[in-house]
Amino acid sequence: MSIQQTAVAQFIARQPLYDRLRYVLHAGLRFLFWLLWRGDVTGLEHIPKSGGVILMMNHATAIDPVICTRLITHRYVITMAKVETLKNPVVWFFNGLWGNFVVKRGEVDRFALNSSIELLQHGQIVLIAPEGTRNRDGLKQPREGIAYIAAKADVVIVPVAVVGSDDWFKRLLRFRRVYSRVHFGRAFRFKLPANQRLNRELREQMMQEAMYQLALAIPDEYGRYRGEYQTIANATTETIMFV
Repeated sequence: MSIQQTAVAQFIARQPLYDRLRYVLHAGLRFLFWLLWRGDVTGLEHIPKSGGVILMMNHATAIDPVICTRLITHRYVITMAKVETLKNPVVWFFNGLWGNFVVKRGEVDRFALNSSIELLQHGQIVLIAPEGTRNRDGLKQPREGIAYIAAKADVVIVPVAVVGSDDWFKRLLRFRRVYSRVHFGRAFRFKLPANQRLNRELREQMMQEAMYQLALAIPDEYGRYRGEYQTIANATTETIMFV
C-alpha cells in the first residue's frame, strides 16, 4: 500500500471519532446560528436519507459551507476545502475537529480525490464547490473533479444554491443577524453512454450540464449568481438522470 493509500485509509478509519465530535459541534453550531442567522430554506427533502451524496454548492462567501453544514441536521456534511483556507488558524482548528479535508489546486490531488470517493462509498455527504474557489460575481467554469468523483463512486448529486449572504460580516459587526436564502435543487446522477470511457470531453459535458442544474437551483430574483450560466434555456440533460 502506498503512502497516499495509507493516508486515505487512516482518514476513513477516523470517521467514527469525527462523528462523535460532529455530534457535539453540530449542537453548538445550531445554537450559534439560532442567535446570529435567519434565512429561507427550501428543498431539504431532496437530500437522500442514506447513501453517499455530493452537495454541489455555488460559493460566493466564506460562510456558505458553514450554512450548509448547519442546515442538514439528520446527517453530517464533510467539506472539501481549498488548502489556502488553512492559513487562517481558526478555520484550521475547526476544520481539523470536524474532519474536513483540503484539496491542492493546480494539480491532481490524489489524496483529495480518493478520500472523496471513499467517504461517498461509506455513505457520507461531501460538499464540493465545483469551481474550486469563491466567485462573488456568480458561477464560472467548473473543474472536472465532481464528474470524476461522482462517476467513480456512483452517487447522487444535489445542487445547492446559497444566496443573499454577501454582507454577512458587515451585518455581524453591526450586531445584526446574517440572512441567506438556500435552495437544495433536484437530485440527479450522472449516466455514462454505453461503452464510452470517462474521458476529458465527457467529463466536461457532464460538468456543463451539472452547472446548469446548479444555476436552476438559484432563485430567479438572485439571477446574477448564475454568472456564466444565465441562459438556462441552454441546459441539457444527456448525461444526467434525475432521482
